[in-house]
Amino acid sequence: MDLGIQGRTAFVAASTSGLGRAVAEALGREGANIAITGRRGDEAERIAAALPSAIGVETDLLDADSRAAAITTVEEAFGPIDILVVNGPGPRPSLAADLTADDAEAAFAQLVAPGRDLISRTLAGMRLRSWGRIIAIGSSGVTAPLDNLAASNLGRAALAGYLKTLATEVARDGVTVNLLLPGRIATDRVASLDAANAARSGEDVTAVRERSQNTIPAGRYGDPAEFGAAAAFLCSAPASYITGIAMRCDGGLVRSL
Repeated sequence: MDLGIQGRTAFVAASTSGLGRAVAEALGREGANIAITGRRGDEAERIAAALPSAIGVETDLLDADSRAAAITTVEEAFGPIDILVVNGPGPRPSLAADLTADDAEAAFAQLVAPGRDLISRTLAGMRLRSWGRIIAIGSSGVTAPLDNLAASNLGRAALAGYLKTLATEVARDGVTVNLLLPGRIATDRVASLDAANAARSGEDVTAVRERSQNTIPAGRYGDPAEFGAAAAFLCSAPASYITGIAMRCDGGLVRSL
């Protein structure tokens, strides 16, 4: 299938590792111009050098000036941004009963504010050109809140509500807005969560991982490349009638439809 994004410009937030990197590489293979972004500027440049058309941009997602400068750098290199992938690290594990006001504010600052700002800086151009794709990498916690991740559940649910509202507002302008929800994909983030669970329970991390995999109908963790392929489709021209959804890439982990 021709995804129809050859020559489109994609800004992928937090794409020097994990799911962000997987999405950036998938889009790059489809011929899009890619902005690899992250706090490790040298790593961003290294990853970009391996793609057909990409630049690495050192970016601190939690800093408004850094976000603005990154957008400007990308537009100067490739022109207007057509595809925006909202992404970022999740908050530390936490119990809902222990969540403080500072934790709640931090969840919003980390998971909602950066994405809203990036959207505000790119959306007008997408609407003017009658073509745009906005995808946020979320979490299965949006549909089934995850134990011991109260701050993440709070922030990601807030972002999901904002994006659903936005999708309704901009659909007539040729801009789609979607969430892509990973289950347990084999990234450093999932490995760290397994390690934290092992430390808390006193079990071996291998046993924790195997028990986790056994709860997934597919019987394994997902490959980041599988997640990247799903994201590339949502960014594609053929996906122009798909908007306002939360699509799961989770091997059947969440049992609801």
